[in-house]
Amino acid sequence: MTAVRHLWIARHAEATRDQSGLSEAGERQATLLGRRLAGVPLTAVSHGPLPRAVRTAALVSAHLPGVPVRPAAELDDRIPDEEPAASAAMIARFAGPPSVETHELLITHAFQVGWFVRDALGAPDERWQSLLPCNTGLTLIRYRRDRPPQLIMYNDVTHLPPELQWTGMPVELRP
Repeated sequence: MTAVRHLWIARHAEATRDQSGLSEAGERQATLLGRRLAGVPLTAVSHGPLPRAVRTAALVSAHLPGVPVRPAAELDDRIPDEEPAASAAMIARFAGPPSVETHELLITHAFQVGWFVRDALGAPDERWQSLLPCNTGLTLIRYRRDRPPQLIMYNDVTHLPPELQWTGMPVELRP
């Protein structure tokens, strides 16, 4: 049987205006995301270095006892096509087929979520810009050696009550 990499990717929870931490809504979002993921056999949690990603990872990991949590500079908030080497390093580290079965969670930023999805779909570089995940929107991509990447879900916010589901989205795009 071919090993599968299950790459779970979530945008950080809603940040405070000054980006120094999470808002009250963001604290709730991160806690609810942790509860949602409690039954997933995660092998690791990696997060970007900015405070909003660090705090989100801490709140999520409180529901994942024994799962290692580590910072990952590759998951920093950058514009992917303006820093191609950084984007390539992010994909090289976290995407692609594994040698053993894994379920890894990445807590990162909207641009990076879009870049992972664009890469998995083999879409042109500029297509990441149309992918706008909500705060704590959950994406799952599966990688195997014997087939192209599979986008299983994108921007799932069913773990959130309606009033928390569309944060991070421009008002004109909210349903």
